[in-house]
Amino acid sequence: MDKGQKFSAGYFLVAILLAWLFADYVYKPYMESRSEVPYSDFLAALEEGAIAEVNLTDDRITYALKPTSADKRPVVGGVVLDNKPAAPSVKSVVRLPDPFLVERLVSADVAFAGVADKNELLEMLMGVLLPLLPLIVIWYFIFRNIRGSGAGGIFSFGRSRARELQGEMTGVHFKDLGGVGEAEVELREIIDFLKEPERYNKFGAKLPKGVLLVGPPGTGKTPLAKAAAGEAGVPFFFITGSSFVEMFVGVGAARVRDLFEQAKKKAPCVIFVDEIDAIGQSRAHTINGNSEQENTLNQLLAEMDGFNTNSGVVIMGATNRPEILDQALLRPGRFDRQIQVVLPTEEGRLEILKIHTAALPLDDTVDLKAIAKVTPGFSGADLANIANEAALLAVRRKAEKVSTPDFDLAIERVVAGLQRKTPLTPEVRRKVAYHETGHALVACFLPGTDPVHKVSIIPTAKGALGYTMQRSTEDQYLVGETELKSRMAVMLAGRAAELLVFSEPSTGASNDLERATETARRMVTEFGMSARLGPVRYAMPAMAYLSSASENRDDLGDGVVDLIDEEIRNLVNEAQESAKGILKEHEAVLHEVARVLQESEAITGDDIQAVILRVEGKAPPSHGGSVPAPEAAQSAAREEEGEHHAETC
Repeated sequence: MDKGQKFSAGYFLVAILLAWLFADYVYKPYMESRSEVPYSDFLAALEEGAIAEVNLTDDRITYALKPTSADKRPVVGGVVLDNKPAAPSVKSVVRLPDPFLVERLVSADVAFAGVADKNELLEMLMGVLLPLLPLIVIWYFIFRNIRGSGAGGIFSFGRSRARELQGEMTGVHFKDLGGVGEAEVELREIIDFLKEPERYNKFGAKLPKGVLLVGPPGTGKTPLAKAAAGEAGVPFFFITGSSFVEMFVGVGAARVRDLFEQAKKKAPCVIFVDEIDAIGQSRAHTINGNSEQENTLNQLLAEMDGFNTNSGVVIMGATNRPEILDQALLRPGRFDRQIQVVLPTEEGRLEILKIHTAALPLDDTVDLKAIAKVTPGFSGADLANIANEAALLAVRRKAEKVSTPDFDLAIERVVAGLQRKTPLTPEVRRKVAYHETGHALVACFLPGTDPVHKVSIIPTAKGALGYTMQRSTEDQYLVGETELKSRMAVMLAGRAAELLVFSEPSTGASNDLERATETARRMVTEFGMSARLGPVRYAMPAMAYLSSASENRDDLGDGVVDLIDEEIRNLVNEAQESAKGILKEHEAVLHEVARVLQESEAITGDDIQAVILRVEGKAPPSHGGSVPAPEAAQSAAREEEGEHHAETC
């Protein structure tokens, strides 16, 4: 009996119980009340000899009348047409204290009998059960929900909730993925081992017990695991780390044991634990030494590399927080390999775009190579979202095919947000125009910055009153000190333009100040870019993929902290003065671009170049592109630029 049948059976039993109670406590007394007669009628019928039999209870008299002539069956030719005896008419009367009742019944020669009240026991039971009935129903549904998808009844908390798929049922192969790069090469070896273990056993090579996929969100770690199982054609057990943890003590460890028992029966196979950091966090910071999460982790460690060997069972985990995992989980013999699933390169982005646009009717003008070139820092999930948004925009304008403008608007929507028709007063509109023009002009005239793609003063759903979008011309792996200072100047150029034109800043520069200050802090405390403090790291270890604002070490003295603050302030002031000097030098261009922007609401980088050429007679020197730079600084650079180089007001 499956879960749906059990659910229906429970409802059926409850319905039967309610119907029974209704019949016994409502319908039956109602019918008895309709056949009830006065006690005087009973005595009259008794004296007339019209009563056939009597049943006596403590509080009621039930009697049957003899059939009258009207109840006799018709006879034709000596044959009774209906040979069924006529049903006697049954009456009921409340029993009164009558000491001569038995004598009257004997005198009238009426058969009578005393009947015990059959409802007495039932009433006693109902008096106990009825108050408990709501609790019983609530208990049933609570335990049914707790049971969830686990099999084995209401005591199946310890059963694993992993979903088992045969390799071919995952529906994912490496050809369906794009931009995975070296991760596919490393997984291919494990797939070959699962397919042909005898080739490796001949050389004494052992199958890696665990593979940890590490990378930023949206880079395709889970599809990679599914593709590995699909390529190997082996059973694939999928479960999330949070599925092991419950409110009941010991449930997580029991589920780990059950999962590995199932996997051993299906070996060779793959167990994939998504978001493994939910159960694999380091025990070094655990206050309670006997926590449920720690018990679950201990059981996982024992199953992966304990006394019992799991021949043919490969454990795959995925996380974007490898720095918080327990070291015992990462050692060889458990997770033997850590595969970095990084953001795709330009070639990888092109592969991903081809996969996600394969089913889209693309216009001949769509150049996927150009889109891949201007989307550095985008993950596979971002690119899939862009393709979907472009298709939605094409449908919205009732076009036959998806065109290049659809992709441009889709990228803008992902980066800056959906445009809103928020009315701005002329004064606010003018300030926003100068603010965004300041960003754009400093980006045009300052070396080491990315080319300006578009400037808009249309408010967006992300809360920005306008934005300046820059697009890199190449992937970035390293960022130098000069380039970081140039980027800070671009961030603060909006505030510098407000100071230059309106002689006061506005609240629109709050996000610019936040990002510029964070960049300066990282330059001083992480990258050693301060001559006064020297090449020393003063920041706490940063989280690799979910990094937030860096914090200073706890062991720093007050003098060092004050010096750090002073150096940060100097860098920010220097960046603002640099931007202000550039805008002062090109003030005529600043006013003209701001005027054009107020009229058009949105202009491109080419439009700005045309205005500069018209006002100054020459275009700014071409310095687009960035210096390729550190993997460690790549995520920092993206954050400092406002994610995909979108400056917002």
